[in-house]
Amino acid sequence: MSSSETTVDHDTIREWAEARNGRPSVIRTKGKGGILRLDFGEKEEDFEEIEWDEFFAIFDRNKLAFLYQDKTKDGETSRFNKFVEGDS
Repeated sequence: MSSSETTVDHDTIREWAEARNGRPSVIRTKGKGGILRLDFGEKEEDFEEIEWDEFFAIFDRNKLAFLYQDKTKDGETSRFNKFVEGDS
């Protein structure tokens, strides 16, 4: 795997996701709005597609950061991403 980067910048996250046809989604839970996901390709059954505004409201409220990879070690476009705890 090539190197990963971490960001909290909304524009960077949105541009990265949209370049890969990712849709902002959430798995609803009790508490802080749900578990954020980016949905690629065919819709995942447990994912609820949401607007970017709601997505980033949950992202900020939970003080998250976005860990992502731009390219695979083979130079292909990567979809690797996960949401991690940001700096408090």
